[in-house]
Amino acid sequence: MSTGTRRTVRNTARRVAGAAAAAVLALGALTACQDEDTPDDGGGDGGRPAASASAPATEGADGTLAAEPSVPPSDTTPSSGKALTEDGLAKAALATGEVPGFAVTPLQGGEEPGTEKSDDPDCAPLAAVVNGAPEPAASATVYRTAVDTREEGEDTQTVVTLILTSHPDGGAEQVLSSLRSAVGACAKGFTARGGDGVSTYAEVKTIRGTRAGDDSIAYQVTGALGGDKIPLVFHVVRRGATVVTFYTANFVGGTTPTVPDELILKQTAKLP
Repeated sequence: MSTGTRRTVRNTARRVAGAAAAAVLALGALTACQDEDTPDDGGGDGGRPAASASAPATEGADGTLAAEPSVPPSDTTPSSGKALTEDGLAKAALATGEVPGFAVTPLQGGEEPGTEKSDDPDCAPLAAVVNGAPEPAASATVYRTAVDTREEGEDTQTVVTLILTSHPDGGAEQVLSSLRSAVGACAKGFTARGGDGVSTYAEVKTIRGTRAGDDSIAYQVTGALGGDKIPLVFHVVRRGATVVTFYTANFVGGTTPTVPDELILKQTAKLP
């Protein structure tokens, strides 16, 4: 991919990659071209988290990164267990000023979820999160974008999508349990089909995660843009009947990006 293309993708990411419609929901278009550039076996450094942005991860016997917490849970107060409405989710979502240095805005550019479906049923939960619509289907959804304004103008400016979803009747617990199973079952990657064609994800693995809420999981899905690997990072946290998906990606290099701990902890603490 040319430098000009990198710059275009980077600028697009800064404007709307934090928004689910332009980032998470557009990943099928980014990865579809992988079919023409056959992915390798997921070797190399695998995109380890940057040491400057997070605590070191520990590597398990299988070579994946263990999702060990770097900080204690953000809140030990029991959740109300209430399934929030869209208005309730909007009130619980982070706002500008609540995390120093971060501007938080509503979704820009539409809220239509993606349509990718995994060819392997075991990987369907991963495709659902890529679509911006964790399964089982939510009763309410709110999208937010968090941008680190202190990094304005930098190639690696932190842009994080937050997707808040309500899942009553045990659905929130199912979101986390199904993702945990899918990460294990789909370590060698998976393919998915949608309106943009066939997308190939070369690798799935757990990464270091911030422990928060009642349950949480952090994992990386490796997509592609042309012949370049694109690390896509997801931190999924449940508190009561609410699930928050934190998503970020690195469109300009192979290093695994990180979701700042303070975003995860502050957002989780706001959930009832």
